[in-house]
Amino acid sequence: MITLKGNSVYLRALEPDDLEFIYHIENDESIWEVSNTQTPYSKFLIRQYLENAHQDIYEAKQLRLAICITGSNTAVGLIDLFDFDPKNQRAGIGIVIQNEANRSKGSGKEALSLLIDYAFTHLQLHQLYANIGSENTTSSSLFSTFGFQKIGVKKDWMLFDNQFHDEDLYQLINPKH
Repeated sequence: MITLKGNSVYLRALEPDDLEFIYHIENDESIWEVSNTQTPYSKFLIRQYLENAHQDIYEAKQLRLAICITGSNTAVGLIDLFDFDPKNQRAGIGIVIQNEANRSKGSGKEALSLLIDYAFTHLQLHQLYANIGSENTTSSSLFSTFGFQKIGVKKDWMLFDNQFHDEDLYQLINPKH
């Protein structure tokens, strides 16, 4: 099991007990615009996903970890590496904290720091990227804190609320490469 520990949060592998938590996140329409989700997920599909979550990142091409508060096994969010490309040593990175009560408390910032370090140190990635809606100033600020630079804008990239919205592409090159 992968365990990455910080001062106030740690990242852990997904467990079968996370079914309800993931079900609620994946079906929270208020965050569909940031996760590019368009339809609800069934518990059956999430259970199947959890059964295969043990796959190595090199096999699955993604890694999803639960963000937990130190001293608790209860998840408050999820953080992902996706589109893992070992040949070109890069991956996308995304994060979601479940509800407003858990946001703006530093959990996301610490979790992002832990996963960036893991990606650069253990996976030896050359770069990470993040796709962030242009209107999502909170995420833009969070990723910029770690040196992610906005390198482009995908115009009219996402459709939600019957309007097209731009999406910014952020990139972080491993400073040790």
